[in-house]
Order: sequence, then structure tokens, then C-alpha cells
Amino acid sequence: MKLSILMPVYNEVKTLESAVKRVLAVNYPVDIELVIIDDGSKDGTRELYSQWKNESRVLIHEKATNGGKGSAIKKGAELATGDYVIMCDADLEYAPEEIPSLLSPILNGESTVVYGTRTFGSHNAYSYLYVLGNRGVTTTANILFNCYISDLETCFKLMPLELYRKLDVKSAGFGMEAEITGKLLRSGVRPYEVPISYKARSREEGKKLTWKDGVEAIWILAKERFRTPIR
Repeated sequence: MKLSILMPVYNEVKTLESAVKRVLAVNYPVDIELVIIDDGSKDGTRELYSQWKNESRVLIHEKATNGGKGSAIKKGAELATGDYVIMCDADLEYAPEEIPSLLSPILNGESTVVYGTRTFGSHNAYSYLYVLGNRGVTTTANILFNCYISDLETCFKLMPLELYRKLDVKSAGFGMEAEITGKLLRSGVRPYEVPISYKARSREEGKKLTWKDGVEAIWILAKERFRTPIR
């Protein structure tokens, strides 16, 4: 089994080197590749890529313009060569060291789709409104699809690469998280959830998600609920 780790990057010059180093240092139970998709960075991030040009496990693609996280992940999925795929942001809000824990249910034959579920607390959530928004979007999904998931917006979503491609995600921005989950739930797929740690950035540190993304997510979920299931 081979795992493709997709890392969308947009103006992450402060954290990218550390993020890549940590991803590659993890002791994975499978082969991996790291697919970095630069989404039009302009802060000096692109000057860092030359140091990995001889790293066989790293593939770097530089987009000409910024298109949003969804568009970056879509490109990464096109370039990926693994059997499974997981998203891992370059901002270090998520710990790459915990990716093997998401692989366990796959390797044990318990599931084919695994979500890393965050627990929010005073030490890891910079904004109550952000947490409230995440819970609101997740609750909306649970009501619409009569299911129970804990964290719709989590970045750590692990699934077969071909399944992700089959979902044909259209959302170019952060709405991709809701679209992925909506399409999975609509097709009867219930993600296996594994608890993970989380360390949120503040707006000053580069947090990009806003309340508008929450509204868009609810709209996407509502649309997906009444579409024909994916076969």
C-alpha cells in the first residue's frame, strides 16, 4: 500500500520547512509520497522548494495563480500515485505524526474512509466563534443525512485515491470539506473517526477560514443532500 499525502501551500514561508521535515520523519507502516501543491504563493515560500528537488518521496507542483484549497487538492489528486490519499496542511495546526493512527483502521480492515476528529479546548482553539461555526456545520450535516460525525471540517480525511477522484469535488475553496463529506454521506459512506490533536492558529498567525466559509459549507451540504447518490 502507498499513501499520497497532499499538502496545499499558500504563503506558508514560516512553517513549510518544519511541516515537510515532520511529514517525512514519521515512521509510516506503508510507503508514502508527499505531493506539495503551491497555490500561487508570493511571500517567499517558493524559494524553499529547491532543497527537496532530490528527495524521491516529494513531488512539487507550482500553480501560476491562487485558486483556493479545493483547487490545489484537486491538482494534487491528479498528480498522486498512491492507493490512498490524505490531506495535510502546511500550517502545523495538525500533527503529521498522528497520520499512522488514521491508517490503523484501514490496515485492520475496519474501514476504507477515516477522519481525524479534533477535540477543542482553551489551549488549542483561538476563537469560540470558530469552534461554534464548526459545530454548526457538522450538526447540519448530521441532521441532513441522519448520521453522526464529530468534525466535518477536519483536514485529516483519509480515503482511497480513486474514491476521492470519483467524488469529483468542484469547490475551489474551503467548501471542499463540506462537499467531500456531503458526497460521502449521500452515498452511504460513514467515516471511521480517530481522535487527533489540534493547535489552531490565530488570524494574525495566518488563519484563513472565515464565517463566510461556514455559510458556504451549509449551502453545499444542503445541495448535496438532494442529489443522486454516487455509484
